Amino acid sequence: MVEFCDDCGSLMHAEDGEMVCSSCGARQTRDAERAAEFVSTEEQSTNDVIETEAGAEFEGKPTDDSVHCDECDHTAAWYSIKQTGSADEPPTRFFKCKECGNRWREYN
Repeated sequence: MVEFCDDCGSLMHAEDGEMVCSSCGARQTRDAERAAEFVSTEEQSTNDVIETEAGAEFEGKPTDDSVHCDECDHTAAWYSIKQTGSADEPPTRFFKCKECGNRWREYN
């Protein structure tokens, strides 16, 4: 079960028996009956996130030789995958050429 902040609508997490907003810090006491429904997970570290913006330091995962850059004809690139459409559609793969830095996307 996921709980959202009544004040700002952001995702809340469990902390010392209360739900705390990840954005604004608002606190809400959990109902004892509903407390068993909540599952707490560890916070995600930034090294688990794959960036695809132009200035991103981490480029994603390396491809095999099955891709082709239209700019320089190189056959190796970095890639990352994101769900850009609805859940019943396949994800989009984002590529960055290892040779020239050209970026493109591929819809499966």
